Amino acid sequence: MQKRKLGDSNLEVSALGLGCMGLSFGYGPAVEKGQGIALIRAAVERGVTLFDTAEVYGPFTNEELVGEALAPFRKDVVIATKFGFDIDPATGQQRGLNSRPDHIKAVAEASLKRLRTDVIDLFYQHRVDPDVPIEDVAGAVKDLIAAGKVRHFGLSEAGAQTIRRAHAVQPVTALQSEYSLWWREPEAVILPTLEELGIGLIPYSPLGKGFLTGAINATTTFDSGDFRNIVPRFSPEARQVNQALVDLLGKIAAANGATSAEIALAWLLAQKPWIVPIPGTTKLHRLEENIGAAHVALTPADLAEIADAVAAVDVQGARYPEHLQRLVGR
Repeated sequence: MQKRKLGDSNLEVSALGLGCMGLSFGYGPAVEKGQGIALIRAAVERGVTLFDTAEVYGPFTNEELVGEALAPFRKDVVIATKFGFDIDPATGQQRGLNSRPDHIKAVAEASLKRLRTDVIDLFYQHRVDPDVPIEDVAGAVKDLIAAGKVRHFGLSEAGAQTIRRAHAVQPVTALQSEYSLWWREPEAVILPTLEELGIGLIPYSPLGKGFLTGAINATTTFDSGDFRNIVPRFSPEARQVNQALVDLLGKIAAANGATSAEIALAWLLAQKPWIVPIPGTTKLHRLEENIGAAHVALTPADLAEIADAVAAVDVQGARYPEHLQRLVGR
């Protein structure tokens, strides 16, 4: 597995990481614990060194799973987790956002225990909290770094001005945001800002929540607990229109002797050397397919063909329902 550095930081990780959320949360029932541990450890054996989780995934159970799975390999891997939600400890219900400095520090202590470690490699603010100045958030993480409990500071789905303000207090190592062939908005302002400041990008949902793999069509049904049921982009009508993008991707993949997923991930890797996608999966064969993208070399002609194909498709549907859309891009 090739390695990449996140921006100007000294944090080096595998070119592809593993998004662990779906093992516990978001896409239907959680996998059986032994299956989740086996998948995470299979990723380690195949050279993956970046593992992404968050307290809110479950909540709490995903961090526990990741911590147990990675305990034997702790010195060889990078664990990223996130703070920023107010979670009722008794019910696990989200009660809104909370990035107050005292809360951030309490979350760090709890996450350290669940992750079975004495330091969090990368600690993200999960969503920007409009009630807490970002300078205070960055200052709290700076304190945690000084105390040796956190190594690197990250933001998720933050807008350019928020990134700049945070970075002035405590250098931001990475921004985690959605970025893929069917969500390219970060290219306008976010990518140039990150390049200027020397910050890495960790794209989540790099396969469009599974849609870009070609395994989903207009008639696909999701589990009742699957987040995609409330995503406008996954309405049957939107999927029918968006299938044109998947069909084009499939043709390009066939011409390159690759799968659609490999092409979608290889395209992301080709955009900037400081981009590290974190596709998630619950299946070993999908893990191996995703890792295979690191070995797909797209030529300038390939990239131009993909760009032209994507430009010809008007992707339908918002990427979040309205109540969640309000939390991104602040």
